[in-house]
Amino acid sequence: MTQANSTNEPVAIKGRSWLSAVGQSLRLVAGDSFALAGLTILFAFIVIAILAPYISPYEPFKAMMTETGRLNRLSPPTSAHLLGTTSFGNDVLSQFLHGFRIALLVGLVAAVAVGFISTVVGVISGYFGGYVDDILMRITDIALSIPTLPFAIVAVALLGPSVENIILVITILFWRNGARIIRSAVLTERERVYVKWARAAGASHFQIIMRHILPNIVRVIFLWVTMSVAFAVLTEASLSFLGLGDPTVVSWGQMLNTAFSSGNLRTAWWWVIPPSVALVMLVSSLYLIGRAYEEQTNPRLRVRK
Repeated sequence: MTQANSTNEPVAIKGRSWLSAVGQSLRLVAGDSFALAGLTILFAFIVIAILAPYISPYEPFKAMMTETGRLNRLSPPTSAHLLGTTSFGNDVLSQFLHGFRIALLVGLVAAVAVGFISTVVGVISGYFGGYVDDILMRITDIALSIPTLPFAIVAVALLGPSVENIILVITILFWRNGARIIRSAVLTERERVYVKWARAAGASHFQIIMRHILPNIVRVIFLWVTMSVAFAVLTEASLSFLGLGDPTVVSWGQMLNTAFSSGNLRTAWWWVIPPSVALVMLVSSLYLIGRAYEEQTNPRLRVRK
């Protein structure tokens, strides 16, 4: 009995819940000043996205009229329209606020889907190896050979311009890189001494993966999911700018597309600058979070500072 306990002791010490590993990751991020700035921006964006329908002064597609009954087209910022109006008489501020919802919806949902598929493929491939690894990696290689933007344009054009289809296309495109990155981390972790002790103690594959592999590659998964949010936001904005966005909702890419197609991309600055700046701020905040977390968890990067 004593021998069994001593055999299990290293496993118990090293094994931990992957949820506790996620919590530790978030605490590490919150301890960095740059990451705290990124988290503040991201939190502000999330709050605005939630409150957008309540704080928007008008409906995003409502046509604004002047006192004489004419369409209020391309009006510069005024007290009635703080960010002016579009060439179709829509209130820019209302469209801008609703754009927060689409950006974060697409970014977060697509990132979760990409992270889940990348993790499943990467963990199974790296842990089991052999024929399983060969088959999954050949599938990944085929997926990596697909050009990103041309495939996204053709796929959305065939499936139809909708938020759901854009999320689906982003998921199909971005899981492949993450699968290879996570597989590399798993290949290292599966050779650790505590994993071998867990096998000797009779732990199942599922227990080893959940208690010993996943908690120790959370750093890699967290970084990839963070970057996936940025990739998803930029991809949605790119597709919407090309005219492949969902016409029933307002997104920042769609706002830029409308300004460009109407010939007012350079003149109506109040229409173009807000979504452009918001995209830069959102992607920058995600980069700050990811970079700071990597510095906190990678000793080599901490030494350089």
